[in-house]
Amino acid sequence: MSDWLAHLADPQLEDLGAAGLYVLVFGIVFAETGTLVGFWLPGSSVLFSAGLLAARDGSPLSLPVLVVGVTLSAILGDTVGYWSGRRLGRPWLLRRAGKAARHLPKAEAFYARYGWFAVVACRFIPWLRAFTPIIAGTAAMSYPRFFSANVVGALCWGAMLVLAGYAADSQPWLRTLAYVVAGTAILFSIVAPLVSWLRRRRAARP
Repeated sequence: MSDWLAHLADPQLEDLGAAGLYVLVFGIVFAETGTLVGFWLPGSSVLFSAGLLAARDGSPLSLPVLVVGVTLSAILGDTVGYWSGRRLGRPWLLRRAGKAARHLPKAEAFYARYGWFAVVACRFIPWLRAFTPIIAGTAAMSYPRFFSANVVGALCWGAMLVLAGYAADSQPWLRTLAYVVAGTAILFSIVAPLVSWLRRRRAARP
């Protein structure tokens, strides 16, 4: 993840100009939350790095534009995911997910347990970000309830990560803390499925 942080914050990317950078950041946010093909994209690190870049002297990026654009892209992405699941159903989701369908049972269990809070919390869990809004749609969650969770999640994840990156430019300890949190999240996303697999194997033994 640190490679993505360094890459996006690279001054050479400023050659893309403001419009190109906005399209890149907003497009990644939308693709990761609105399309299953984007579940592997490093959205969180991109948002943090965009905030870092916006804080640099002479940066082409505007912090208010970033915050508003990222929030709207995240809301729109989840909205597309929700209505795709609502109208096309679980069979479409299984076909569309392909190899990523192995994550589907965990995502459905997470949503079934936490409901509204799952839509908010899933923003911070990479492999859940793409699945949960679609699952909320297939489960026929009421749209007003989904929309409120969608907006809260977009603000907590999208806007806050951009602001954290912006603040970290002048606060090195905050940047270090972000690396630690990101590393812990990645480690957990690897260890948790492994522990679950080991438990299933142990339970299956005669």
